Amino acid sequence: MRILVGSELTFELAQPTPLIAILNVHSSRVSDLEGPDHLLTSPLVPVEGYRDTFGNWCNRLVAPKGQMILRTRAVVRDDGLWDEAAPDAEQLQIQNLPHDTLQFLLGSRYCETAFLSETAWNLFGNTPLGRARVEAVVNFVHEHLQFDYTKSRPTRTAWEAYNEGVGVCRDFAHLAITFLRCLNIPTRYCTGYISDIGLPPPYAPQDFAAWIEVFLGGQWYMFDPRNNDPRIGRILIARGRDAEDVPLTLTFGPSTLVGFSVITQQADS
Repeated sequence: MRILVGSELTFELAQPTPLIAILNVHSSRVSDLEGPDHLLTSPLVPVEGYRDTFGNWCNRLVAPKGQMILRTRAVVRDDGLWDEAAPDAEQLQIQNLPHDTLQFLLGSRYCETAFLSETAWNLFGNTPLGRARVEAVVNFVHEHLQFDYTKSRPTRTAWEAYNEGVGVCRDFAHLAITFLRCLNIPTRYCTGYISDIGLPPPYAPQDFAAWIEVFLGGQWYMFDPRNNDPRIGRILIARGRDAEDVPLTLTFGPSTLVGFSVITQQADS
């Protein structure tokens, strides 16, 4: 299956502004790309690419005063299969975890483990270890939060989402991540594309999406607290501790996002 993905973001800037964009398909899917996955700018400016500490591909540039458009577009080859459920994998004890997973047990900007630790153990402390405990958390978050674009707030934390009972996909991810870290299960935040391929209409407006990866049995496995059902064509862009590590764009100065569109759809054969 061929899947067309892409985005277009338009900013208004009052002055020349340094900017970082994390919009390219993740290196784990580069071999599936039919052509180069370049970030294009209008007007044209020099763009410098680099990898951050999590291995994500980032682009830095200086946007001129006025309007700046960032575009990405790529065709990704995909097996066309639904997401696979994680196996019944073992939950490793902390002393047996690889060193590079330990940072994903700690609290972070949007995932306040100190505030939700007692709640996590009260809610899930009696659930079986391993996948069953992860599924219990994911199911709870999926039911506890109401998805509502109109109540989106970029500063909302996991603690606030839990108490407010509302959020968008990043809030679902942050709350699940926080509970799982409190339960000593390494969990990281993912952002990327999710398609509606294979689903019945009506379709929601297309957007970037957030999900989580959980370390069980020596591997990372995907879970999706927002949708909590399999999808076709899940395409990763970036991973980190939470959304603070993987902003789609980061401007170092005043900016206004005046245009935003995302596409994820099956491409013509």
